[in-house]
Order: sequence, then structure tokens, then C-alpha cells
Amino acid sequence: MGDSHKSPKEAKDVSLEELKDRLAQFARVRGWEQYHSPRNLLLALVGEVGELSEIFQWKGEVERGLPNWTPDDKEHLEEELSDVLLYLVQLADVCGLDLGQAALAKILKNAQKYPALNPSTISTYK
Repeated sequence: MGDSHKSPKEAKDVSLEELKDRLAQFARVRGWEQYHSPRNLLLALVGEVGELSEIFQWKGEVERGLPNWTPDDKEHLEEELSDVLLYLVQLADVCGLDLGQAALAKILKNAQKYPALNPSTISTYK
């Protein structure tokens, strides 16, 4: 955690392992570990997904990159996405799972289940 003095905007390529370690320390120094059961973390995660959903609820379709969003709207979205990610990382940690490896394994499994399109048919999906 030698880079903890850097602002979040200066940090590059943050690993899930670093997030997991920082979250564990954050909870430990506040005495919150006792509340971080898998069930409690899952319920907190669901609540945060609800807050994330509220941001998009009445916007209809939005363009990639959110070109019509204000900086404040984008910051709010960043915060809610971060809450979801952090609870997900904590939940995996408390369950003793390696979320990064699990995600890579899932991508491989999905690649087998859903083979790549033939290049000649891709243009019909655009």
C-alpha cells in the first residue's frame, strides 16, 4: 500500500487484489469486519445495484461514452459503479474466492458456449 498517498485519478491499473487488501484494511481499522458476512455484503451489494439502476431509470437509451451527461452526472455514476464493485470484491474475499480468476474462467466458459461470429456475418449485426 505504498501508493496510498496518490489520488484515485493518479492510480493506474488497480488490481482486484489491491482493492481487496485496501477494503479489508478499511473495514479492519473501523471494526466493521464483524458485520461483513456474505449475506450482509450481498444485501448491501443489491442495494447499491438499486442505486445504480436509479441513475438510468428514466433516461431511456444512452449513448456510449455518455456524451450528453454532465460532469456531475458522470461523477455520480462513477461513485455508484464503484460501490457495486467494492461490495462485489468484498463479497468474493469473504467467501474465499479469487474473483479475478473466476472472471477469467467465466470468459473462457462463455467463449465455448457462445462461439465467435463468422467475420462475414458480423456486418449484419451493425
